[in-house]
Amino acid sequence: MNTIYKRANRPPQMIIHQSMWSMTNYGTNHKEWSLEEKFEKIAESGFDGIFASLPDPSEEKQWRRLMEQYNFSFGLESFPNNREDLRRLLERAKDFEVQYVNAQVGNSFVIGDEAVILLENLIEEAALSGIPFFVETHRGRITQDLLRTIEYVNRIPNLRLTIDFSHYVLAGEMGAFQTVEPYFEKLLKRTSSIHGRVTNGQQIQIDIGDGEHPSATPFKNWWEKGMRYWLQQAKDNDFFPFVCEIGHHYTMTPSGLPSKHSDEEKLTDRWQQSLVFKRIAENNWNNICNGNKC
Repeated sequence: MNTIYKRANRPPQMIIHQSMWSMTNYGTNHKEWSLEEKFEKIAESGFDGIFASLPDPSEEKQWRRLMEQYNFSFGLESFPNNREDLRRLLERAKDFEVQYVNAQVGNSFVIGDEAVILLENLIEEAALSGIPFFVETHRGRITQDLLRTIEYVNRIPNLRLTIDFSHYVLAGEMGAFQTVEPYFEKLLKRTSSIHGRVTNGQQIQIDIGDGEHPSATPFKNWWEKGMRYWLQQAKDNDFFPFVCEIGHHYTMTPSGLPSKHSDEEKLTDRWQQSLVFKRIAENNWNNICNGNKC
């Protein structure tokens, strides 16, 4: 697997991962791409690695071979409800040279002091493993409410976030952002990773075409701002994961039902949209790093 980030004195840099969740039910000619085909397409398109859960035992040998073949780095998604959940996951994560752990922390009914204690325990457990640990801003999780997440940030100085504002924009049916910007700003200062997805405030995920869709503009600005904040605090050998995460069951279909295969989606192409998000992230990074150390 990719060990490039272990080298000494490397300037801070962005890594771009493709979500394997986004590749679910994706393929051509009414046939889902095989694991081999998915890895090959991701590598050909210049991604640094993948973002996924740990593989099923039946796929582990093949998965390790492909990770080695393409020199991929690996970001791990997780869904811990308590410290023991995370401890067990981290024990396996070390064996896979996981570079960071992204956590959707359960559940949305845990609030106040109980939530703060849980987050502090998870951060402490992750620190023992030495693997960077980021908590995702996500609906249906401990961070589902924007104001609650602001409270967690205010009370936990070492809480680092994966920013996905699509969840907050959707939950608030937001159309204008002047009022919410100061709140987003507080979270952006804790950015350690970004999940690329755009909502219009009514659907969790929309097709943004070639990237010039008006709904994409505020997201591009938030992503660039989060990258800038991260760089102000970054040290040599640090890395910033941007994940292209176009959800397969978030995709709009003519029937309004989740698609069983990409051929049924019609209204979008998840893989092509992932490539658009990849290009946006690269453009943002280049805008920031022009003439700078990164």
